Amino acid sequence: MEIVHIAGEDRGEILLYTLSTCVWCRKMKRWLDEKGFAYSYVDVDLESEQEKKVVMEEVERWNPLCSFPTVVVDQKECFVGYKPDRLLELIGK
Repeated sequence: MEIVHIAGEDRGEILLYTLSTCVWCRKMKRWLDEKGFAYSYVDVDLESEQEKKVVMEEVERWNPLCSFPTVVVDQKECFVGYKPDRLLELIGK
């Protein structure tokens, strides 16, 4: 699995499971970039078929509907979709 790390202000571990073609996924990444927060992401649709299966099992563990973006914070909390306010709640303002 290719996890891309984006440098920035450390506000805990922020991991996005995204699709390269998803408008809401791109908006979430853009918002994080604008805030200057460090985060990591995986574009699930760009993975090999074998890796995609493994990644989707991880996504399903957090989000049984397997929708995108799936955002995991500190391996404890998860939310789905473009929700900057929810992310700020989880990482502290």
